[in-house]
Amino acid sequence: MVGRDATDEITALHSEEAQVLMQKYVIGKVHGRWENFLPPIQGGTFRTLASEDAIDDEALSTEEDVSSSGKSTPPSTVFDTDTEDLGNEVRLRRIGNETPISRASSLFSSEPELGPFESKASTAHAVSSDLSKYPSLDKRSQDEVASKYRELDKKLQSEGLYQCHYSSYAVEFIRYSVLFVLFRTTLHHSYYFLSSIFLGLLWHLLAFTVHDAGHISITHVFHIDSCIGIFVADFLGGLSVGWWKRNHNVHHIATNSPEHDPDIQHIPFFAISPRFFSSLHSTYYGHDMHFDAAARILVKYQHYLYYPLLLMGRFNLYRLSWLYLLDPAQSPRKGRAWWHRYLEMAGQVFFWYWFGYRTLYLSIPTWLSRIAFLLVSHMVTAPLHVQLTLSHFAMSSADLGVHESFAQKMVRTTMDVDSPPWLDFIHGGLQFQVVHHLFPRLPRHNLRRAQKYVKEFCDEVGIPYVIFGFARGNKEVLSRLGEVAGQLKVLEECRKVAARDLIEGRHGH
Repeated sequence: MVGRDATDEITALHSEEAQVLMQKYVIGKVHGRWENFLPPIQGGTFRTLASEDAIDDEALSTEEDVSSSGKSTPPSTVFDTDTEDLGNEVRLRRIGNETPISRASSLFSSEPELGPFESKASTAHAVSSDLSKYPSLDKRSQDEVASKYRELDKKLQSEGLYQCHYSSYAVEFIRYSVLFVLFRTTLHHSYYFLSSIFLGLLWHLLAFTVHDAGHISITHVFHIDSCIGIFVADFLGGLSVGWWKRNHNVHHIATNSPEHDPDIQHIPFFAISPRFFSSLHSTYYGHDMHFDAAARILVKYQHYLYYPLLLMGRFNLYRLSWLYLLDPAQSPRKGRAWWHRYLEMAGQVFFWYWFGYRTLYLSIPTWLSRIAFLLVSHMVTAPLHVQLTLSHFAMSSADLGVHESFAQKMVRTTMDVDSPPWLDFIHGGLQFQVVHHLFPRLPRHNLRRAQKYVKEFCDEVGIPYVIFGFARGNKEVLSRLGEVAGQLKVLEECRKVAARDLIEGRHGH
């Protein structure tokens, strides 16, 4: 968000308490409309630190002139931007040229690119397709979208939809208790297969409460909701809620951005865009996502591997949780949340004691039964992973530039899943992803009520609202994965033909 107006992002993702706290650190105000510009890492124009000495006198003179005129201060001498160049960048995007982000990523990449095919054809098509479907990126259109979005937020507040109804969690607690009793009872009577299914279902439902707590949407009090999340995720589920919040908050800001969104960075297993063929640099993980030999093989069959790999998804979450907890640079070390990491570690020890030792080792007699129990209980949670990927994998991953409003980007990169109300407890509110991405702090039991207002907002501003049934949504995801796999096969065939022509000396014809 460097160089961009982040008002809507800050408001959407931060509690009232956090927003009040931020006001203590205000150092100035911008009068009028802020002009978004690209940060240097994404190709923006800027002056280097070495040139600052030469422009100090000019900068001071400019500051005096601006101060006397009552206008806001000029741009930083480091993160300066050239209006004409920025306009050219936007115009280039509109005709489908390579985006500044992809140019920056190619600089980071040490892996040879597969070719110019994706940047000049597929990416251009994706950008032009989105520009034809969604409101114009001009200031007036995007200001209208942002204004209507803020009006909608106020409406939801006035309707009381930000208030959590704790009676809904009383019902949830009954479900959890029933599944826990069934898990323990069947385990006691040696019905290991049934017991593993009940435990997996319990984990599946508990994940939705962790999601609520991570967004501070239960009590709306940071420490209370954080402790609820730690108790459920770490102590009962063996997963780090701290890792999840760090990962998930970035996902909410940079939704479906190949370089920035960790929720779509699954190389070598999945690629939802041909842009991954270029070994992009992940700004979240801090390394290149090498499109190596393994990726070339797996991505070509990703639409067949989608469900089998998601069956093992929970094991990957264990790995990511421990990488987060063991790396002090990732988790909070100072401030109000410094002790959360240690509480999470205690939760991890408790989880592996009750599940790994007392359940798997002591309660199940044979290693074959233990392995079967472990696999079944974890595979039962696969629908959660399907649900998490369903609303994004089939949606746009194109970069439309710095002038796109937060609201438009969230709706453009997300889809809802249509389902009957009696299945809400199975989907856990994650079927309302468009609503959730627009208003992350909205309690999930109110998302269905908020959906009608969001549809009205989309109709008013002319943004397509995408919603499919669960089966159709899965079909769309598989279709996208198959499409990207097909593009990879075509590209590799083209490379083989080009290489053969070169060897046979026909490259000059």
